[in-house]
Amino acid sequence: MALKEEFEKSGIWLFRHRSHLPLLVLGVGAVMVIRTEVYPETFILEETPYEIYFEMFCLMVSIFGLAIRIFTVGYTPPNTSGRNVKGQVAESLNTTGIYSAVRHPLYLGNFFMWLGIALLTGSLWFVIAFILFYSIYYERIMFAEEQFLSKKFGIAYDTWASRTPAIIPSFRKFEPAGAKFNWKKVLKKEKNGLLAVFLIFAMFDVIGELIEHREDFNYFLMLMMLFSTLLYFIVKLLRKHTSLLQEEMLSQNQA
Repeated sequence: MALKEEFEKSGIWLFRHRSHLPLLVLGVGAVMVIRTEVYPETFILEETPYEIYFEMFCLMVSIFGLAIRIFTVGYTPPNTSGRNVKGQVAESLNTTGIYSAVRHPLYLGNFFMWLGIALLTGSLWFVIAFILFYSIYYERIMFAEEQFLSKKFGIAYDTWASRTPAIIPSFRKFEPAGAKFNWKKVLKKEKNGLLAVFLIFAMFDVIGELIEHREDFNYFLMLMMLFSTLLYFIVKLLRKHTSLLQEEMLSQNQA
């Protein structure tokens, strides 16, 4: 099998399992958090007054990543950007809004979401390993995705891709999105990410306090975890039993 075909095949497989494989990284991250709590000398800010500020900085990094995802999903038409896992879906080619600045804004958002969690471990080596793992992991996924889009949209895709960076944004040729911001789509697609961020940060905080035999929990994280959990189930119920979050299926082609 040619290397190009191997990249595409492995990228398709990773795309289908991209919601599950990062859990392995999360497991390793949890171990690193425990290690930092047990051996506080391994992290310069551990057990200092500045530790809480560092934790909030890590949270802001993850929230920044989530904000990129929200902005991306909110301004794109149905069946293009989202959390589909069965296969590639693209009824239209997104080239305006954030897609005029970067070809893979969702994966850029994912990077910052997970980077905040990696930083929280306080381990420089883990952060470096995470960045390397993420680069290799999503490189294959992006390759497979671009092969799919190139085959489907042909020269229109190739022209857009030739002037738009893959992962590091450039706003020199930014074009406003043609669609209106869709909060319904955001609530349906990004409730998982919101819950995951606050659940993980709250979980790591609780683990750290219990290891140190303290109960000085971060109640902001607890409240946000409860809020995001409540929002998650409310959205699930609304989708199942009402039409409040049903989107209008409009034909929107961005070129």
